[in-house]
Amino acid sequence: MTVPHDAVVRPLPYLDQDLGTHVPGAAKKLAKLGLHTVGDLLRYYPRRWSHWGDPATIGHLRVGEHVTVDGVVDRSTTRTMRSRGGAILEVVVRNGRQTLSLTWFAKHAGALRHFEQQLRPGTVALFSGVVKEYRGQLQLLHPEFEIDDPTSFEDEAQRLIESQRPRPVYGLTAGLRNEAVVAAIETVRRTLTPADLPDPLPDAVRGGMPGILDALQGVHHPLDDTEKDRAVARLRFEEAFVLQAELARRKARFAAQAAVARPARAGGLLDAFDARLPFELTGGQREIGALIASELAAASPMQRLLQGEVGSGKTVVAARAMLQVVDAGGQAALLAPTEVLAAQHARTLQNLLGDLAEAGMLGGAEVATRVTLLTGSMGSAARRRALGEIAGGAAGIVVGTHALLSEHVQFADLGLVVVDEQHRFGVEQRDVLRAKAGGVPHLLVMTATPIPRTVAMTVFGDLETSTLREVPRGRAEVVTHVVPADKPAWLERTWQRIREEVDGGGRAYVVCARIDGDAKKADVDGADLVTDAPPEAEGDARPQRPLHAVSEVAELLRGTPALRGTAIGELHGRMTPEEKDRALADFASGAVPVLVSTTVIEVGVDVPDATVMVVLDADRFGISQLHQLRGRIGRGSRPGVCLLVADAPEGTDAATRLGTLAATRDGFALAAVDLELRREGDVLGAAQSGGSSSLRLLKVTEHADVIEKARDAARALVADDPDLVRHPALAAAIEQMLAGEREEFLDRT
Repeated sequence: MTVPHDAVVRPLPYLDQDLGTHVPGAAKKLAKLGLHTVGDLLRYYPRRWSHWGDPATIGHLRVGEHVTVDGVVDRSTTRTMRSRGGAILEVVVRNGRQTLSLTWFAKHAGALRHFEQQLRPGTVALFSGVVKEYRGQLQLLHPEFEIDDPTSFEDEAQRLIESQRPRPVYGLTAGLRNEAVVAAIETVRRTLTPADLPDPLPDAVRGGMPGILDALQGVHHPLDDTEKDRAVARLRFEEAFVLQAELARRKARFAAQAAVARPARAGGLLDAFDARLPFELTGGQREIGALIASELAAASPMQRLLQGEVGSGKTVVAARAMLQVVDAGGQAALLAPTEVLAAQHARTLQNLLGDLAEAGMLGGAEVATRVTLLTGSMGSAARRRALGEIAGGAAGIVVGTHALLSEHVQFADLGLVVVDEQHRFGVEQRDVLRAKAGGVPHLLVMTATPIPRTVAMTVFGDLETSTLREVPRGRAEVVTHVVPADKPAWLERTWQRIREEVDGGGRAYVVCARIDGDAKKADVDGADLVTDAPPEAEGDARPQRPLHAVSEVAELLRGTPALRGTAIGELHGRMTPEEKDRALADFASGAVPVLVSTTVIEVGVDVPDATVMVVLDADRFGISQLHQLRGRIGRGSRPGVCLLVADAPEGTDAATRLGTLAATRDGFALAAVDLELRREGDVLGAAQSGGSSSLRLLKVTEHADVIEKARDAARALVADDPDLVRHPALAAAIEQMLAGEREEFLDRT
């Protein structure tokens, strides 16, 4: 790329200048895309590239292909649509004896006038788009086009080169055409100098990849596919490297802090706990437990992610870590996202510990501690008692929700923070709890959602990862079936199946996304609903059924003949803690064997006799949440059945999700399918899906090799220069990446 040598005096750094100064005609429309400065525009990469060379023959087009065709405009007509409103431009192009229809829609005829004026009869042009079929005829819908003007080229050779050059295609907004974006980018790119854009990639890291200026030319104005591909590869690696450099900095900063060593103590609570376990630890529990024990015994803070299959025994691993800290004179806090889960964790720990959790109580073991629960809805007396036990150190293990983050909560000696379902907390919340330690506590993050390796390297990039893959012996088999929502006989059989299980001593969950039937309320009570992309062809989209609600379904089941005489309970997030505890207790005892619930029972709820899981509107849930819900059954010796009631036509993403769930209980296989189906913004968080996203070319779902290479290079560089003193351009790129809401993405770690 040729860089102009004439210096330009600029009052602001060029990249920070407002686009209105340089492209006033397009600035307002570009602002709708989140593009306000020169730097924003230069980093607005094409979403794809079109190739105008070697046009396809009109007579051999196939539906679904992305093609380029050349032809002469035969006729052009704009008319108003009576049935749906708006206007339509229909253009017919001819190539020899073959013709093809091109169609554009707009809100009014005036918005189509620009196209109509350019595509007058007799105009020769190239048209590019996806082949559609409408009423038996092939067409291109909203195709891009380029007028073939021989006078704009010096000779035929230049015309040939230009006709085969990859054309960038950008994401657009109403009233903004692709050529306007191309022109705006060229306006600012042509005056760019090396001083305007220092390269974030150090020479030693970049190797043979293009420099930043050449990369921007190659991505926005490539001569051929080779130049474009090299530019994309370099910019993709840059995105991964900048992200991994920040994660490496965070990891290094945390590791450099001092923590209180919490070594194991012979003859303490942990030994007593191990001696009383009614089951044998799996190999994975023993191996990871030993690793955690060694890290707790070190004077640098542990920072570990523990992921494991549903029912793999993460709670036992965490309990053993907490007891080691208590043996060493410290306290452990377990932070859970919901009150139901916090209460369940407290009960589980108390049941596992028995008299080891009854320090100072009649019947308590000689060596014992206390498990104290703290939630936001506790009464004042219970809250004061819990706060006193925490501050005085009597509570060795503290379990709670966000209430633990309150300024009124003070610990005597917090040595370990355990965070369950980390994705529901931000780093600021985690750090608030850390700050209560007075020093730097050890950190153990748990998740029952299997995390693919590429996501672990990014979303949890500052944590070391351990994985529990084994499920403890004795767990029952669970079969999964998809029940078509539009077949009443199948639904009736679902309710009969529940009755059969209840009569046999089992329990049944019926899960709904919403609490009540008020369509005006958007309360899905923790449901992780999926919005599948609508079909592109007009008329294919079907109206979605209203989501089932707990109150309505409970009433329906009470009147269902198959369940006559069966007690039907309800559970959801609007209930008080006492009401939730009573509902779960009645369910566990069998007094109310059918529980209609929202997804508050997704994690942590452990009822060994639960044998049936019915999920209504299952096509609207994500794979991960359905897998978690299914994990609530088959937790004892009784086999279970999971029935996914859904409206999922064959070939849709919903059908793929449900079919995969029915075929396997392997959470890691499910996570891989989930990753393939989800959009990148869903994986990384909403902060990465906007117009000014820092990740544009890097796809966590596809580029594991790029991420791993970038991580290794970033860790090596940060180890040599932790504060990036010698790499100011990289430091600046990190600051840009973290600007505004984009820091929320990294805060998930």
